[in-house]
Amino acid sequence: MIRMKRFILFSLFAICARCFFAQSASEVHRDFLNRYALVNCDDASQALDLAETADEREALEFLYAYMDWADIFDQTGDYFLENARVALRTRKEMPWGRQVPDREWRHFVLPVRVNNENLDDFRTEYYDELSRRVKGCTMREAVLEVNHWCHEYVTYRPSDARTSSPMASMKNATGRCGEESTFTVAALRTIGIPARQVYTPRWAHTDDNHAWVEAYVDGHWCFLGACEPAPDLNIAWFNQPASRGMLMNTTVLGKYKGKEQILRQMPTQTTINVTENYAPTATTTVRVVDLGGTPVRGATVRFGLYNYAEFYSLFQTTTDSRGEAHIVSGLGDLLVWAASDGMYGFEKVSASAQKKAWEITLSHQAGETYAVDLDITPPPVGTNLPKVSREAEIVNNRRLAYEDSVRMAYVRVWPSDSKIGEIADVLAYDTLQILPLFKKSEGNFLNLFDVLATFNSDSLITLYGTTKTEQQFMLDFLGTLSDKDLRDFDTFTVADHFQALLSHSRAPFLTGKVSAETYDRYVRYVFSPRISNEMLTTWRSGLWQYIDATRVSAYRENPSLIAEMLNEQVQTLDGTSRYICISPVSVMRSGYADVFSKGICFVALCRTMGIPARYDEVTSHFQYFKAADGDSGDWVTVNFGIATPEDDTSSDVRLRLAYEPRKFMENPHYYNHFTLSRLVGGLPQLQNYAEEDTWESPFREGTMVEPGDYLLISGTRMADGSVRARLVVFPVKKNVAVKLQMREDADGVQVIGAFNSENLYYDVKAGAERSVLSTTGRGYYVVGLLRANNEPSTHILHDIELQREALEAWGREIIMLFPSHEEYEMFMQRRREFPNLPSNLRFGVDEGGQVATDIFGSGLTQVSERPVVLLGDTFNRVVYFSQGYTIGMGDQLRRVIGKLGL
Repeated sequence: MIRMKRFILFSLFAICARCFFAQSASEVHRDFLNRYALVNCDDASQALDLAETADEREALEFLYAYMDWADIFDQTGDYFLENARVALRTRKEMPWGRQVPDREWRHFVLPVRVNNENLDDFRTEYYDELSRRVKGCTMREAVLEVNHWCHEYVTYRPSDARTSSPMASMKNATGRCGEESTFTVAALRTIGIPARQVYTPRWAHTDDNHAWVEAYVDGHWCFLGACEPAPDLNIAWFNQPASRGMLMNTTVLGKYKGKEQILRQMPTQTTINVTENYAPTATTTVRVVDLGGTPVRGATVRFGLYNYAEFYSLFQTTTDSRGEAHIVSGLGDLLVWAASDGMYGFEKVSASAQKKAWEITLSHQAGETYAVDLDITPPPVGTNLPKVSREAEIVNNRRLAYEDSVRMAYVRVWPSDSKIGEIADVLAYDTLQILPLFKKSEGNFLNLFDVLATFNSDSLITLYGTTKTEQQFMLDFLGTLSDKDLRDFDTFTVADHFQALLSHSRAPFLTGKVSAETYDRYVRYVFSPRISNEMLTTWRSGLWQYIDATRVSAYRENPSLIAEMLNEQVQTLDGTSRYICISPVSVMRSGYADVFSKGICFVALCRTMGIPARYDEVTSHFQYFKAADGDSGDWVTVNFGIATPEDDTSSDVRLRLAYEPRKFMENPHYYNHFTLSRLVGGLPQLQNYAEEDTWESPFREGTMVEPGDYLLISGTRMADGSVRARLVVFPVKKNVAVKLQMREDADGVQVIGAFNSENLYYDVKAGAERSVLSTTGRGYYVVGLLRANNEPSTHILHDIELQREALEAWGREIIMLFPSHEEYEMFMQRRREFPNLPSNLRFGVDEGGQVATDIFGSGLTQVSERPVVLLGDTFNRVVYFSQGYTIGMGDQLRRVIGKLGL
């Protein structure tokens, strides 16, 4: 009887706990009904009708209640039903299937989407292979094994912000961290292990971000580097960077109710704060007051972290009735910016300081000019790093080497230069013109071949006032695709776009031959199927069925009518999907779109009818080109409700930045050294210039901007991760010049430690053991300790490539050492990824460990963590030292060298 009472009490507690900590089926069902009460979705209804069990129906209701609008309208019900069935199979067929709690299964196994990737058939295609791979494994062993499997297929390489699908990453054998983690999360979820992508929006100590994976193992969340297998969980190259992180988070599908702090609760998603899993944290409170000292309720507050020369908003919220807002973060500095009713203010706050509340006064308004210097300090380096036995590391390195060889064997089947020449002969294309296309297409070379083989006529045709062969038009068309597009496009989509271009867009409204400038505009803003970072779809042929043929001439004459038509026919959905866009055809077919997808659809409709149109990344405006006489004309902005600067009917004006070049800082780079934001409602809105833009171009002679108030931020990142920042606020009403100033450390270069230049290492080039001194001769040099298959080491080498000319002009030796010959050989399998290293850089092996022992025992650092880079001289003085994940290494070295007067 007592045992029965205990059982009943336990059962009641379990039911209550489930209701408190997890969404109930009734809550999900209610959200599902509420969502589709106003939005029609036949695919959702059909999928639910096809569900054969109550579990399938419940799973589908959860997915459709909370998935992104793009997935609702662009994917079929069959797609989600088949994926849900695989997820349900894992509960029965995997050893841990029934051990996974409902909450973790629902939020971290069932969802197909991980981030903003293109969805594919990975789960249904690879369930059998992955389940065989982990047969006989414990849950912990399975996570490690899946990561090894992922590493066989994919390794790290930086790329643009669009996220390729898991299968596209596999096809091309590479991915940036966001793609590697998306791929690995997808693989773990495929075999029923709860997994999530953890993201630090920005590091505090260096200009970059990172994404990795957390897996739920035996009741606990553990982390791993995606496609970077380690001997055990909770071990990765980012242990140290994460220990000094300011914010790590993850976004969860649905209304997740876990123990983590909720950063943002949306109707369909929950963003949670997991920083405490990695770093010491503190709660920072700010109080926003007006000029009279009265707390301001409802003020917008942004907690900003310096990174890429802006104060990136880690977290945005509004103040409560006491005028307060809070964040749990790492123990570094933030710039908190607050705005309300046209007034704004900001304050640097230190999370490590024990302070009840930081006060921000809304003391600024439009039209002011002022400058502020700020010194920003990141959190200190954590020293509690896990230890791995040498034996375990050796075994793991051998597996990594084998997996590298498997991947590289696949890469070697991609066509060589000579094979591309043979392909060109077969297709009757010029070798020099298609060679770069095939090199960029990598594992997607067969799709590229199919497209070129389909459109290879040498007959002359006329498009947009220009006469060329079909081949030449195809090359112009392919030239509008990004490198990543070339790596993951499918034949059907690209062929459909080009065929529609030939069939429908002969532009009868253009008469006579056009200039090269006009034709180039049509290539970039009509030919191109790429508008922003959306998934490429077959909108050019698909949209014609939604275009009133009797109004095409009127649309071409006045494209704003297209915007009016969209606003009349397409209902705007709540929320925006800046990185998960509903396809243009689905927008027109369904009659629903978020504001960003509506803007993308506008551009697609314009281009379909031969009207140049674009999404301007700098200003975040959707625009069409209104031609005037000759080649002249203006870009006209169309507003679909996206937050844009206040209406201003005045013309754009020229903003010029005045800068005095100095040695080793002749030409500051946008994002690396400075950024420009427009103040919109008192809040900074970053102007997204191209990554390759610099002071020299376009800011030296001036660039056209909209009138308004602007914020110019510049910053110098120091070796310890701190920043010397400068903020300049100014109004722009007419052509104006503003001084760009790069702050420097007032103390200059100092001797910070010692390193014995008599230390020995194995010189690969010489094939013998040598001392650092005998290699470099008297004077300054650079020594680095690297790791193979290590993302921070990869970044260092790529950053050094960017400064090749300056470092070669310096002329001193740069010695990069691996800890063993085995790791050096692993690196050499990927050596071709670094074609532009300075000629004065050489590789070696610290086979006796003298160099590492000296560096790690010198007092320069408290942890034995690679990579490490130091700049010293043969008097054994160290003047620069950097450890761990650092972006801009080449630039930092160049700056120190310049200070030394070398």
